[in-house]
Amino acid sequence: MIIAKFFRAATPVLMIALTLPLTAQVKTEAPPVAPGAKPVRVERIKIHGTALEGNLEGDAVDRDVLVFLPPSYDKQKSRRYAVVYALHGYSIGAEQWSQEIHAPQTIEGAFAQGANEMIVVLPDSKTIHNGSMYSSSVTTGDFEKFISRDVVSYIDAHYRTIPNRLSRGLVGHSMGGYGATRIGMKHADVFGSLYIMSPCCLSPRQAGPANAEMEKTLEAVKTPEDSAKLPFGPRAQLAAAAAWSPNPKNPPLYLDLPRKAGEPQPDVLAKWAANAPLAFIDQYIGNLRQYRAISLDVGDKDGLRVDTGKLHDVLDKYGIANSFELYQGTHTSAVAIRFQNYVLPFFSKNLCSVNNCK
Repeated sequence: MIIAKFFRAATPVLMIALTLPLTAQVKTEAPPVAPGAKPVRVERIKIHGTALEGNLEGDAVDRDVLVFLPPSYDKQKSRRYAVVYALHGYSIGAEQWSQEIHAPQTIEGAFAQGANEMIVVLPDSKTIHNGSMYSSSVTTGDFEKFISRDVVSYIDAHYRTIPNRLSRGLVGHSMGGYGATRIGMKHADVFGSLYIMSPCCLSPRQAGPANAEMEKTLEAVKTPEDSAKLPFGPRAQLAAAAAWSPNPKNPPLYLDLPRKAGEPQPDVLAKWAANAPLAFIDQYIGNLRQYRAISLDVGDKDGLRVDTGKLHDVLDKYGIANSFELYQGTHTSAVAIRFQNYVLPFFSKNLCSVNNCK
């Protein structure tokens, strides 16, 4: 995910990251090509999001999804596979996410290095303000259920999966890491193992100092075209507001911002805080105990390392087994290497790859 240095006044709660470029695509380091790697097959499909129907900002209901089928899929017609659902970050979609993790090369490399073959699914959750936050909102649609229900149901119906939670893994990076955290807590009945990479937006935040210019800029946005012209910070704030403080009575954007007329809006800030996983995790401890395995990682030069460590600490406090690694790197530098050498081997070890999963 692309996350940027925000103007502090623009980040009352959504402090996605601190030191990254403002572009929509970053170059990430690719691992060496694995000797003997066999090609996977990529299918670019669309999945109808029943959970997204009627969303007020007009986001697409039929969503792009990338499906990576393992080398043996077309040859072993009776074989069924575990599935990993991988969530992209803010300001990019599934196609760009595949480039950042250097798929299919890294998927092929993981298999060549001994990981069990599995299906890897990258759903697209980009919105008119560049990101759904994988949340439930009348403004954006219910992306939480889109991932956990619509996408999973479609993949199970159209591919040779093992339709069992113990054979489904969920991973995400940055905004996708937030999504994996949020969806993982609420839908342990769907997924069996969880990998959280550099998650954003875990902690409630207080309103920063007033910024009249920023407020004026946001108030001037009336159309998707207006949003597309915004700098990264203001646009991300609109995305967060659409996800966490929707308002069906406030057209044309159908959202409430955390500042109005220069003053913090406590009711809006409370809604944003209610969507911070470190604030609501205590409600879902029972769900988290159901996971076969949970792993977290973050770069030592990533501004999100502190909150990722706090999430690990909460899991430890409740006695929930989890692994946590602070590796050398920035927010995005090692994401492809991590995906090949850590994420997919983690799921290979922890997802059930046979039909009689118990």
